[in-house]
Amino acid sequence: QVQLVESGGGLVQAGGSLRLSCAASGRTFSNYIMGWFRQFPGKDREFVTSSSANGAGTYADSVKGRFTISRDNAKNTVYLQMNSLKPEDTAVYYCAARPEWTATWGTRLGYWGQGTQVTVSS
Repeated sequence: QVQLVESGGGLVQAGGSLRLSCAASGRTFSNYIMGWFRQFPGKDREFVTSSSANGAGTYADSVKGRFTISRDNAKNTVYLQMNSLKPEDTAVYYCAARPEWTATWGTRLGYWGQGTQVTVSS
């Protein structure tokens, strides 16, 4: 059974940092695109960042220069380092994975974690 389990969320003051982890199990994800999404209350889930199989990162404009995605394929784990956090970063953060040959997120071939809450106080 494939699982993505996020950890590392919590409460932090504005300007602070958090590091989220996503541990994947049930299969090898070295040839998967790994990503992070977030969801604000009452809003649709939005893209934050993704990492291709070779580690190349793509970022939403709102987090560029502050967030960094990395992955350790040997550990089947992806990380999200979040620096200079702002209150508007407060959201539930989700880990996701999809085969590299798929064109979009949200297909039946992808996987999602259960989410971890990040709260940034002002």
